[in-house]
Amino acid sequence: MSEELFDVVDAKDRVIGQQPRGEVHRLGLMHRAIHLLVFNTTGELFLQKRSMKKDCFPGTWDSSVSGHVDADETYDACALREPREEIGLALAAVPERLFKVDACEETGQEFCWVYRLEHEGPFNLDPEEISEGDWFSTEKINDWMTQSPHEFAPAFTLIWRRLNKNG
Repeated sequence: MSEELFDVVDAKDRVIGQQPRGEVHRLGLMHRAIHLLVFNTTGELFLQKRSMKKDCFPGTWDSSVSGHVDADETYDACALREPREEIGLALAAVPERLFKVDACEETGQEFCWVYRLEHEGPFNLDPEEISEGDWFSTEKINDWMTQSPHEFAPAFTLIWRRLNKNG
């Protein structure tokens, strides 16, 4: 299987070229990703624990779904593809867009659109991507993040803090 190809973007999130995944990460080039936050009807958030096979932040807890936008793919198309690939969730429509995070150190130089969805599961987790997943209350995540911030992927920590600051 050939290496994934990503759009490389400038500081205003405009495509300026394309590079293989490994080069984008090795060189710290700006690129694109999505994060999907899946809440159930009781307000709990489904978190995934990243597989130890992942090249970035293995074994950390992350958004329900997170993934790179492929070359020539839109954020919204990625927001439909990634849930199917990671947690076996086929969506009929693009989830609600919450906010965009600019590329920074915490995101690994990714511009990230954050989406929200309500769903009860169950999910079919891809073992190449995710070692486990579970539902957590806002209070549990806040306490856990305060006590053990290293257990979370930095992009999720940034997203979670922004989400809770905005209400």
